[in-house]
Amino acid sequence: MGQRLEDVSAPARIAGPDEGISAQELALATRNHGLPLEALRYEVTPAGLHYVLTHYDIPYAEEDSWRLVLGGRVRRPLLLGVDDLKAYPSVTRRVTMECAGNGRALLTPRPVSQPWLVEAVGTAEWTGVPLRLLLAEAGAEPDAVDVVFTGADHGVERGVEQDYQRALPLEVARGEEPEVLVAYAMNGAPLPPQHGHPVRLVVPGWYGMAHVKWLRDITVADAPFRGFQQTVAYRLRQEAADEGEPVTRIAPRALLAPPGFPDFMSRTRVVPPGAVTLTGRAWSGRAPVTGVEVSTDAGHSWHPARLDPPNAHPWAWRAWRFTWTATPGRHLLSARATDAEGHTQPLDQPWNRGGFVNNLVQQVPVHCLDPGDDDR
Repeated sequence: MGQRLEDVSAPARIAGPDEGISAQELALATRNHGLPLEALRYEVTPAGLHYVLTHYDIPYAEEDSWRLVLGGRVRRPLLLGVDDLKAYPSVTRRVTMECAGNGRALLTPRPVSQPWLVEAVGTAEWTGVPLRLLLAEAGAEPDAVDVVFTGADHGVERGVEQDYQRALPLEVARGEEPEVLVAYAMNGAPLPPQHGHPVRLVVPGWYGMAHVKWLRDITVADAPFRGFQQTVAYRLRQEAADEGEPVTRIAPRALLAPPGFPDFMSRTRVVPPGAVTLTGRAWSGRAPVTGVEVSTDAGHSWHPARLDPPNAHPWAWRAWRFTWTATPGRHLLSARATDAEGHTQPLDQPWNRGGFVNNLVQQVPVHCLDPGDDDR
């Protein structure tokens, strides 16, 4: 009997009430790793600690033979190797990148997909060519509306065979703030394979699905892009038949670098009594973060943290700190961020079928030892 793609690629679904994480989800979690939360102490995330999400396979790419095509509704199509890109004026931008599905595994009911908790984030310094320079040289035609980006990763999703493709409106693609990059370096070194070697897109302020890796084609189009990753995936839906709203910019979030030391299995933190400095990072792709609050009593009360002043990196996270006087017993710590447009993290669970944009406040269980308790 013949086989069809639908036989190996299941439709999207919601986990049953008592359904645990499946072997398939565990396999995804093994391939796609998050940021160890103690690494929030790094202002710039080392490449090996930055979160990774790969939809299909990591392509094998040789830099010398790689070519990037820029075509479609342009007057002068471009064919660029990596050395050609490096000949353009370069910029380096510090950008916080977060997966749109961060927090998915904490939802009830759980959308079945990559089971992120809260660690799908990282901040890196990306070096490359502003996309607007390439678009200006190519010369977009007056009827252009979208710019479509195609990666070299190929696979099947919900029965649809595809290259990974996403699009940006032309005004975003050639905007100056934020400035979209065609990047070839991460933290001062060539892109690692898992981060898009040799060339990727970086879209400050947008969730990770927009930052197309292994970029091989840029097509200027005269109609809105209707590809799978644009109109089927990465939509906020309550029901499967809904058209939904597109996922775009990052919602505000604060994360706490867990204090003390952890239990191996539960990750419950252990701290001594007394003054404990709580630290973390906060970010938003919608507007600058203006405040962070901390709760040490399971959200019953909130106290302002000290937020680092604004700096030269408007699209990167900011550090915050708070001094907590820990007392013996069990505690539940949380932090929440608010941005300049008044967006703040919710205390009640937001839900959608894809498990996207879930910026519910983080909860960190902490056990404070009794004085003189050395039993570990």
